[in-house]
Amino acid sequence: MRCSIRLAYLLLYNLLQFSGNTWIFANMMARFVFFGRGAQADTFYSVGVIMCVCQLLSVLELFHIADGIEKGWLFPRFVQVLERNLLLFVVFVSVEEFQSNPMVCVQFSLWNILQLLRYPHGLLCLVSTPSANTLWARYTLRIPVYVVSVLTEGVSIWQALPYFEDGMFSVQLQAPVQVFVYFPYVLMAYLPLLAAAASVTVWHLLKERKQQLDSWNKKLKRK
Repeated sequence: MRCSIRLAYLLLYNLLQFSGNTWIFANMMARFVFFGRGAQADTFYSVGVIMCVCQLLSVLELFHIADGIEKGWLFPRFVQVLERNLLLFVVFVSVEEFQSNPMVCVQFSLWNILQLLRYPHGLLCLVSTPSANTLWARYTLRIPVYVVSVLTEGVSIWQALPYFEDGMFSVQLQAPVQVFVYFPYVLMAYLPLLAAAASVTVWHLLKERKQQLDSWNKKLKRK
């Protein structure tokens, strides 16, 4: 009974994410076909809400791994979820002027590709055995796409810095001492942390790829 509930939940979660990201991808492609490069400026307005929902739902994946209902490395998944949600809500959502920037379209496209590599494979693993091509795409193509995605995240944050020039927030250390922090400095300090965390994540992804492909090759030899 517990196994069936777990299976039904994972099926529903992966199906929701797959449906949401497929809708985003189809919407973006249709707008690009009809409006060309002019569609980039309206990317956030057309798919931003669904993207926010999908990225918020991705936080559940951390609990999936921590609780053991899904296999995976917790740290790389945590880094990916954190970096996307920080960029999405701190920069894209909070800075309305930046939402028409072409980098939003580029970033959404890369995130979408990564998600569409993951969730169809997840669905196949739950209902049947994925093919070799699906397995290879899931664990190989995502690595270069992820690297490019992190680079564009850094570019997006750098381009967004001028929009935060008036941003100050205070930190209460000990009454009545109050320290004011210049928010662009926080974003600039985040960039090397992003690079370091992404490097460790890529190492984990390469290790996971080797494990998955080795496991697949052993199954083929047994047959």
